[in-house]
Amino acid sequence: MATPNEDDKTPARRKILTAARTLFTTTGYASTTIKAIAAEAGVAVQTVYFVFGNKRSVLAALLDVSIAGDDEPIATLDRPWVAEAVAEPDPMAQLRIQVHGARLILDRVGPVLLAVRAAAGADPEVAQLWATTCEHHETVLRHLTTALAEKVDGLDVDRCVDVGLALQSPETHALLIDERGWSATDYDDWVVEALAFAAGIAN
Repeated sequence: MATPNEDDKTPARRKILTAARTLFTTTGYASTTIKAIAAEAGVAVQTVYFVFGNKRSVLAALLDVSIAGDDEPIATLDRPWVAEAVAEPDPMAQLRIQVHGARLILDRVGPVLLAVRAAAGADPEVAQLWATTCEHHETVLRHLTTALAEKVDGLDVDRCVDVGLALQSPETHALLIDERGWSATDYDDWVVEALAFAAGIAN
């Protein structure tokens, strides 16, 4: 199988990321080799190296695409759902918008995040990737919570961010939706209610 040229790079990239997602979330990051990713994707090993360079870069790209939901280089803070939440004057409506948007991200990236966390203890580069991803999550949540604080008197931003990080973690999402069988609506409603309570919003 020939190494792709630049015109073939994007289709190959998508195949590789799809394969990597399957293997990282089933076999685990540490146990997955570039050779295995190539075989799962139906491309040559050198194709994976040509497109990404190494396994850690495959993981980083998979995280980026899973969080964004597309290949567009648009940061989460610049996504329409974040702007919509911040602009919403009603605090409960803002919570519903931001919780729904965050849950859609967790639907896509949650299993990958769990694989990253599992591998972080034995791989310093993956540990750094995990830390960076957690910092990004907190930055987005703090941005939204700061906007909410402008609509709710006395809101404790730090406490609400802490509660949001706990409720919208990949572990909580996986426990309630994947293991306990909650629907997406049930999960969203619960997170909204809990965040509203933490924020001191009267229903």
